[in-house]
Order: sequence, then structure tokens, then C-alpha cells
Amino acid sequence: MSNCDALNIGGEGHPQKNGNAAQHYEASPDLSSPVIAAFKVFQMELDAKHDKYERLVKLSRDVTIESKRTIFLLHRVTSVPDAEAILNEADGKLSGVREKIGQIAEELRGEDIYQFHRAFTAGIQEYVEAASFQHYIRHHSLISLEEINARLVFMTGEEGCADTPSSEPHVITFQVMPADYLLGVADLTGELMRLCISSVGNGDIDTPFQLSQFLRQIHDGFSYIGNTGPYEVSKKLHTLRQSLGKVEDACYTLRVRGSEIPKHMLADVFSSRSTHMDPEEAVV
Repeated sequence: MSNCDALNIGGEGHPQKNGNAAQHYEASPDLSSPVIAAFKVFQMELDAKHDKYERLVKLSRDVTIESKRTIFLLHRVTSVPDAEAILNEADGKLSGVREKIGQIAEELRGEDIYQFHRAFTAGIQEYVEAASFQHYIRHHSLISLEEINARLVFMTGEEGCADTPSSEPHVITFQVMPADYLLGVADLTGELMRLCISSVGNGDIDTPFQLSQFLRQIHDGFSYIGNTGPYEVSKKLHTLRQSLGKVEDACYTLRVRGSEIPKHMLADVFSSRSTHMDPEEAVV
């Protein structure tokens, strides 16, 4: 046998062994392995959590949309003779929003709420803004967190709440987090500023002074929180100060130049004036 033949034999033999090893290595995994079974369970848990998160995002979006529609409706109280009719219509809209929140509560039943908080926080903040706006128009005061939570008690099987496989109906509650409440109240100040301008445009010169005092109290309350509150509260405090500044500017104009400007032109004067703030005031 020549050296060349010997080399060919050796060269052909080793690749065959390596090929068999590769084929054996690429064989399908053993599905009966306890490791594979454990990962199958993890996959199912993650898929279920992802699906629940997406459902909560959709419900939160619905809550946000209906809450905004309620706020737009409430702004009409300055231009209609019967404000109570607008408030009663807003009650119906908020009842529909609470039904959506009841579905959120059903989704969160037995779950760690902090794992899904980012999915629904935007909708809850918008609901707090709408509910507090309606409460101020009707009572001229700020709704408390306890009052908001007292309205978020649901019975399973009611319209708007998800049905459960349990044989007997039960009560579920949704507790608004203090951070969501604070952020919703911070957004409320912008709606109160718009209410002030529209009130003046309709000849109401008393509402701006009431709103100025109320917004000052809210601002003082947020000032007590300072850096100890959520980061988002510190960011929204700048907008709160802008809204307060615009309302105070309107009050100043009414007090000093109110007799010089026709009532139907007051709203245009206020909307064209901008509040100048020191940028350092926005830092908490």
C-alpha cells in the first residue's frame, strides 16, 4: 500500500466518524426531560402574563378615552343654563368608566399589582382627573383618595365586570395608589385653569378668584411633598405652577383692569397673555 492510499483511507475515515457525531448531536431533544418540562411551564406562565398585560393596556386605553370625553363634557358647564344636566350626564359616563376599572380589578385579582402597574396607571390617572374635576364643579372642593376608592367596589357578574368560573359571586375592589391619585390631581390643575378662562369669557368674574385660592391650596400641598414624592410629581409641579400663574394673572387683570375691558373680550386678553416664570422655580 502506498503512502498516498494510506492517507486517503485515514482522511476518509475520520470525517465519517465526525459526521456521525454531528448527526447524533443534532438529534431532537428529549421531551421527557424534567428540564424541558420545567421550561415549558415557564413558557406558559410568561405567555399568560404577557396576555394579561396586553389586556390591561387595552382596558387602560378605554378608561383614558372615556375619561377625556367626560372632561370635555364638563367644560360645557360654563356655557349652558342648566349645569346640573351636564353633571348628571357626566355621572353616567363615569359609571361606564368605573365598569372598565372593574374589569381591571378582575384581571388583577390574585396578582401582584406592581408587576402590572405600568399597564394601567395612565388610565387611572385620567379617571382621577375626571372624577376630581366633576367633584370640584359640584362641591367646590377636592375629592379625597378614600372617596375615590369607595366608588371602586364591584360585584362579579355585574355588567361590565368579567365573569369568573367561581360558583358564587363575590366582591372585588380596586384601590387607587397614592401616586396615581397625586398625578391625577396635578393634571386637574390644568383643567381648572381652562375652566377659569372659559368662565371669564362667559361673563363670570367670581370663578377665577375661587379657583385661584383653590389652586394655591393644591400648590401648597404639593410643596410639602417636595422630593419625597414620586419623580413624576416633581415634573408635573412645573405645569401646576404655570396653571396657577395664569389664573392669578387673570385675577390681577380683573381686579386692576376689569372695568376697562368688555366682558366678551376678557377671555381673549387672558389667553393671549403668557405667564413668565423663573426656570429655577420649576426645580423641586
